[in-house]
Amino acid sequence: MTTAKIRVLATGGTIAGSAGSALQRGYAPGQIGIDAMMASVAELGLDAELDGIDIAAVGSQDIGWRDWQALHREIAAATSDDGISGIIVTHGTDTAEETALLLDLTHPATKPVVLVGAMRPADAVGSDGMRNFANAVRVAGDHMAAGRGVLVVMGDSIFAAIDVRKAATSSIDAFRGFPRGALGMVTPLTLDWFGPPDRPGAAARFAWPDALPHVEVVYAHAGMDAGLVEGALSRGARGIVLAGMGQGNAPTTVLDALEAAVKRGALVVRASRVDEGSVDRNLEVDDDARGFVASRSHNPQKARILAQLLVASGITDPLAAQAHFDRR
Repeated sequence: MTTAKIRVLATGGTIAGSAGSALQRGYAPGQIGIDAMMASVAELGLDAELDGIDIAAVGSQDIGWRDWQALHREIAAATSDDGISGIIVTHGTDTAEETALLLDLTHPATKPVVLVGAMRPADAVGSDGMRNFANAVRVAGDHMAAGRGVLVVMGDSIFAAIDVRKAATSSIDAFRGFPRGALGMVTPLTLDWFGPPDRPGAAARFAWPDALPHVEVVYAHAGMDAGLVEGALSRGARGIVLAGMGQGNAPTTVLDALEAAVKRGALVVRASRVDEGSVDRNLEVDDDARGFVASRSHNPQKARILAQLLVASGITDPLAAQAHFDRR
């Protein structure tokens, strides 16, 4: 068996965090360098050669365009390097689903790209970081991981970027998948896929943009008025994602303001503030008449990433945009 050669791109997060005490609740993310992390996982004796690049050392709430540009550049280079079997991105959990989807939509599904994080810092009692990292090494080094797009490995589960979401604030098993659950299960010793790759050899859906356009998420609530919509437009938003009630709904005055935003050239996507479920077209809201897009299985934060790529690609016609939200 050929030893897998894996490129590790580190961005910080809890997986590289330190509390200074095994019982300390608070901690600082991104305190442990990638060399130290790779040395620790090397001691486990996994059949892999790792080399690492530090991209950032931040909590993922601070991940932004510059970090995404660096990740894109390094993933593209590793993908074109015949000597590299797979890529791991260490990442904070708060925005892991957003980074994963952005990378998934802008890179070909030819080599495994695996995001991994932790829910507890490295020096906490019961830290999950090293196990998750070891699991990510096993996944990234497996040839069956290719052709599945970007993957997220957390809590012994493997999720597709398009399905994954953070569903709990602090549990070790905080990540879930919708509409699909996990694609497989992994431990440092075992790896079981629940089905074959569904995107073998698929090209990137979008070219990497020069910049991500301004798209805002507007959170619906009882008694809201249209001020949040007007505020987003006044700040130059080229798209608005509604984190709507239930099936992506909002008060009529808000829907009217969103319809007016469409007429001014904005891409408007209806998503839901509900944790799980699809937002479908023309149920409670007449999307055809108002010019809206239904987010389907994309939650608001993922809908924003896809909307940004659509606007950056010049795709603002509602039906053309809908085709991308419908696509798996």
